[in-house]
Amino acid sequence: MAATVGANLSALRGHNAALVLDLLRTAGEAGISRLELAERTGLTPQAVSKITARLRGEGLAVEAGRRASTGGKPRTVLRLLAGAAHAVGLHLDRDELHTVLADLSGAVVAARRAPLDLGAGSDAVLAAAACEVDALLDADGGQRVLGVGVAVPGPLDHTDGVLHRVTGFPQWDGFPLREALTERLGLPVVVDKDTNAAALGLALEGGGERSFAYLHLGTGLGAGLVLDGALYRGARTGAGEFGHQVIQLDGPRCSCGNRGCIEALCLAAVASGGDRGLDEAARVLGEGAANLVSLLDIDAVLLGGRTVAAHEKRFVRGVEQVLAARAGREGGGPAIPVRAAPGGETQAVEGAAHMILAPLFGREAPS
Repeated sequence: MAATVGANLSALRGHNAALVLDLLRTAGEAGISRLELAERTGLTPQAVSKITARLRGEGLAVEAGRRASTGGKPRTVLRLLAGAAHAVGLHLDRDELHTVLADLSGAVVAARRAPLDLGAGSDAVLAAAACEVDALLDADGGQRVLGVGVAVPGPLDHTDGVLHRVTGFPQWDGFPLREALTERLGLPVVVDKDTNAAALGLALEGGGERSFAYLHLGTGLGAGLVLDGALYRGARTGAGEFGHQVIQLDGPRCSCGNRGCIEALCLAAVASGGDRGLDEAARVLGEGAANLVSLLDIDAVLLGGRTVAAHEKRFVRGVEQVLAARAGREGGGPAIPVRAAPGGETQAVEGAAHMILAPLFGREAPS
């Protein structure tokens, strides 16, 4: 694996500390030595020693014994103190509200789930969110909380935390969700689309692919895109509105106002029930996935969301078949892999917590 390169400049102290923290995170319980940290980051041993001393002083890292060396004295191993701080993940879906508390490693230490009506209005939704977050923190009290990552259906403005016309809920258009929740919770808040949150979590977990699409099928249909190892939001943070690509010009009316959107076709097929309906939904999803593969030349397609989680093998098989047929016709070699995302229907809420953790490890710019 290629080294992550740091820089010995005072202006980049935060950046360098993030590189070290990320290597401690990926090393897990086994830990990593200062010499290995220097080799992997390109920092001098002196710089690594200063950074690790500061991290230990802040309670973020701890010495975890010694490891035999191939020559010379045994090396002292450091590991991340995962319980030193936590992040809250909040997923406001159209009909459910999920919350998780994750430690620095991203592991979930507490979780809650409650019904939600996204159409009930901002006051009711904010009250429900605040109630769930308070209950989550009260049940596992005494922790240092870095902030709250909020995943919601798009489209939205990630930079300002303002919702746009959420499909099916136009009353949210222009609502400053980040500002409202920050005031309500008294904690830093980051807002993004649920599909982006899920994709970011998958990128941090490191499945092996540098570029992939995460397709989320639940109460709606959307995508999160990771290109060359980084979450891609687009210049106006609007990338990934996968569900509203038109694939049937005279198709049924979608709640977005267009006809023949892949979301409308997919949800209608699921609603029709039975194996035939699910197979048709998988076929439609596969056609949209094939379009993404042709456009972006990505390495893999990952599937998630509650509908996929309930029929995982059927959807993976159906999308695989469409991609294989398209690859055969285009003559571009074997089809790329398709698999279910490991988090299933909780991938979005766990990814929401990663939205708070990622900047700490230099994997995302602070919002």
